[in-house]
Amino acid sequence: MDVDDPSPRVGGDPPRIRRLEESVVNRIAAGEVIQRPSSAVKELVENSLDAGASTVSVTVKDGGLKLIQVSDDGHGIRFEDLPILCERHTTSKLSAYEDLQTIKSMGFRGEALASMTYVGHVTVTTITEGQLHGYRVCYKDGVMENEPKPCAAVKGTQVMVENLFYNMVARRKTLQNSNDDYPKVVDFISRFAVHHINVNFSCRKHGANRADVHSSSTSSRLDAIRNVYGASVVRDLIEIEVSDEDAGDAVFKMDGYISNANYVAKKITMILFINDRLVDCTSLKRAIEFVYSATLPQASKPFIYMSINLPSEHVDVNIHPTKKEVSLLNQERIIETIKNTIEEKLRNSNTTRIFQTQAVNSSALTQVYTQKDKGTDVKIASGMKSQKTPVSQMVRTDPRNPSGRLHTYWHGQSSNLEKKSDLVSVRNVVRSRRNPKDAGDLSSRHELLMEIDSHYHPGLLEVIKNCTYVGLADEIFALIQHNTHLYLVNVVNVSKELMYQQALCRFGNFNAIQLSEPAPLQELLLMALKDDELIGDENEEEKLEIAEVNSKILKENAEMINEYFSIHVDQDGNLTRLPVVLDQYTPDMDRLPEFVLTMGNDVTWDDEKECFRTTAAAIGNFYALHPPILPNPSGSGVQFYKKNKDCMASGEHVDSTDEDDIDHELLAEAETAWSQREWTIQHVLFPSMRLFLKPPKSMATDGTFVQIASLEKLYKIFERC
Repeated sequence: MDVDDPSPRVGGDPPRIRRLEESVVNRIAAGEVIQRPSSAVKELVENSLDAGASTVSVTVKDGGLKLIQVSDDGHGIRFEDLPILCERHTTSKLSAYEDLQTIKSMGFRGEALASMTYVGHVTVTTITEGQLHGYRVCYKDGVMENEPKPCAAVKGTQVMVENLFYNMVARRKTLQNSNDDYPKVVDFISRFAVHHINVNFSCRKHGANRADVHSSSTSSRLDAIRNVYGASVVRDLIEIEVSDEDAGDAVFKMDGYISNANYVAKKITMILFINDRLVDCTSLKRAIEFVYSATLPQASKPFIYMSINLPSEHVDVNIHPTKKEVSLLNQERIIETIKNTIEEKLRNSNTTRIFQTQAVNSSALTQVYTQKDKGTDVKIASGMKSQKTPVSQMVRTDPRNPSGRLHTYWHGQSSNLEKKSDLVSVRNVVRSRRNPKDAGDLSSRHELLMEIDSHYHPGLLEVIKNCTYVGLADEIFALIQHNTHLYLVNVVNVSKELMYQQALCRFGNFNAIQLSEPAPLQELLLMALKDDELIGDENEEEKLEIAEVNSKILKENAEMINEYFSIHVDQDGNLTRLPVVLDQYTPDMDRLPEFVLTMGNDVTWDDEKECFRTTAAAIGNFYALHPPILPNPSGSGVQFYKKNKDCMASGEHVDSTDEDDIDHELLAEAETAWSQREWTIQHVLFPSMRLFLKPPKSMATDGTFVQIASLEKLYKIFERC
């Protein structure tokens, strides 16, 4: 018998013990840490919060099995740390085991990212403060698949996990057959948004027009709950605080909100944070449910938010692979104290129960009581029979028949016309609270947005919303498919229009790109004028004068363009910040001088509406996806990167395979620029177009969209063949 055979034996030698391969060990560990897509989202969001992020955006496709994308504006990842980023047990949170006694960060094991690389395809894009560009790198089985590639990036980190559990067939099928995991993701983000009130959270399905969770930073916990769970929940909440500072053996503080006797829900909602860590505590949850069921039988499914703070040495965070649970010192005593406080609060609130009442028609009652006092009977006039109400009007049998609806029996109530003016005023107040900047006297900006809404092409909008990206046809055009039609799309034109519309939509609410070094306006203007063919090289004085005038104009209007468009010019005439028009997209900085010249030269400063239009147009042109300045190196374009320029100028044939004659450094820069543009077109431009672009009617006739093929016609051609 083979001694290596691991099958059970009867009366033979015991099976041999083997050391598992490292890849098997890592996949087993990954299955424990990343149990389902929502587990991956939780780990990534906690990493973002540990990085000091003030904005966290989550995008999910097919419940997280096809795509999980988490973007933040935290401190980023150092370039030198990227090679070991996704190895197991690599972390910046602790260095020695003793650090666990005082750990305050949410992550510390160094297993989350590593586990994701063993069960999915992970791509990380990051940039740290002070860097001119970011880096993008892909990981598989804990190691980099390639060297980090320079790329445009916005401050922070973006982690993209694709095809989760692609190599775990049983788990993937189980998750596909079960309910979508997306509700669990929304639940996690909602809980984080309630606790971390100084962080902006958003969570949406891939391709969705609106976010399912969208919370803004606020100073009030109640406002955070209202933003996420609605005003009806906040209305029935009671503030609760518990402190046990006097006890010598246990010191803890708890603050939060619990629902009162009027709150009614089908299931319990319990949000529990211990030392800012989102955890579950089954014993505490069971104790609270018992209090509610004993005190308020009709409200046994409460809403609970609790934040408990204890000394770090009283909490053991290292008891669960996903950090879902923690162990507390004197846990029974803490739970008993919290339970008693909740019970006392609920008993006091039981005297303030609210019951729905209905107003009674007082005039009808008065008439009845008056007739009874007189001792008279109500009689029908002589010669007439008593008229009974038809049964069809007493009980509504047809939903289309208004005679059975309640409003036919109401009398003495004010009409809808009388309430209309009040309703309009309330709506205006709500709009102004929802977006304070829109409440200002900026009618010209609203007029520009109305022009976009009234001049878009419905057919093109349908194409954009439901198209499939095929690929790039050349340097300018991309191919898309809609239903059975194939279209050529001018990438420069659509990106310019998209950026223009986004500049108006994000008006006054931009995030900012901080330039690594302040850029003097006058130097930028002189660089732009140097390339201007209309002004010869001999007119240096004229160029200097134009640069001074435009620089002065921009400094005079610095406050306005900073407030509305986040273009910051300091007192010394240096450009320091630019707006983020699309998330995770940075414009080509080689075109910055041209943009500054356009702002000074082409913006109409003396008319508000035209000022906003021309500024947004300048931003749109700058942020549009123009072809890179370096020629495309693919195909015959490699000839532009020959070191021997004289042969090229004379038209002599040069062997393109001569590696020594190619400027490899310049060629690599060009390849990076063109590949980055292609990636941005597919993964940033077209998804953003589906969400935001309203194509003007002119795009149907100016060559921006051109239909080049139809499957129906192709089928007819094939049939004739």
